[in-house]
Amino acid sequence: MRRYGKHTDEDDIRTRPGRRNTRPRTNIRPKHEDAAEGLVLTVDRGRLTCLVGDRVVMAMKARELGRKAAVVGDRVALVGDLSGRKDTLARIVRIEDRTSVLRRTADDDDPYERVVVANADQLAIVTALADPEPRPRLIDRCLVAAFDGGLEPLLVLTKSDLAPADEILGLYGALDIPYVVTSREDLEDGDAAGRVRGHLDGRVTAFVGHSGVGKTTLVNALVPLERRRSTGHVNAVTGRGRHTTTSALALPLSEADGWVIDTPGVRSFGLAHIDPSRVIHAFPDLEPGTEGCPRACSHDEPDCALDDWVAAGRADRARLYSLRRLLATRERTEGD
Repeated sequence: MRRYGKHTDEDDIRTRPGRRNTRPRTNIRPKHEDAAEGLVLTVDRGRLTCLVGDRVVMAMKARELGRKAAVVGDRVALVGDLSGRKDTLARIVRIEDRTSVLRRTADDDDPYERVVVANADQLAIVTALADPEPRPRLIDRCLVAAFDGGLEPLLVLTKSDLAPADEILGLYGALDIPYVVTSREDLEDGDAAGRVRGHLDGRVTAFVGHSGVGKTTLVNALVPLERRRSTGHVNAVTGRGRHTTTSALALPLSEADGWVIDTPGVRSFGLAHIDPSRVIHAFPDLEPGTEGCPRACSHDEPDCALDDWVAAGRADRARLYSLRRLLATRERTEGD
């Protein structure tokens, strides 16, 4: 017999089978104050390899993070099993604020931007001087992405034994970009790694480049197989110690305080997500001159105030040319 009113107890409360729980959801989320700090080393099909202290831990993103994704280079907070033992899984419950972001789209018509790397200090743009032929438009696009994302660029020119570097360096001289020129012999005997390493110490550097330019060969020289094994990156190594780059991978520099992040070879570097008005921030000598520009100035039109700014001797004309070339790169194909 069922009872009602003040004589009702919990045994008398019945719910219809299959009926959804109507209890209101709380907005209170755990703070996870005891979470451990970690660094995302690589991401593969929803599983994230993280460095927690001196252990490599496999993790997945907690549901409470929603659609927010962690990428290589992210600093994260983890809870759960942090032992690093085989078949264990931790949870990423927080993604810390990023200091920089390298983004790209598949092409200039693709509205979906992809975050490639987070928190890198530097973008090493690797290009061959021959075989394959250099692609200045691709270099320009990488420079725009670096300037927009808060990364300092480094130009690494390979295969100088096949072609001189003067022409390429002449295109970017006005930008004062640091550079390293290497040959195939340099890569084989280790000289190239030594010269590049001088620009990497104490920094997180993302490497980007077209397939075949020697980017991964250089990364292999910078981070030998033994170093990867000691930090648990055996799954990223195949064959004779060379790794096939199918996703971004963070690796610790040997004998130096720094990290290199190898990214997959790119065929294109879309800039649909870039606001051209932000590119001027990378030109502090030209930026004050834009105050006299008309509204929404493209900086390449008859009324642009930068022409008078340069004519008055406040900046070098080569710098203005470089700015306009970078701004125009979105309107050109990378093979131009």
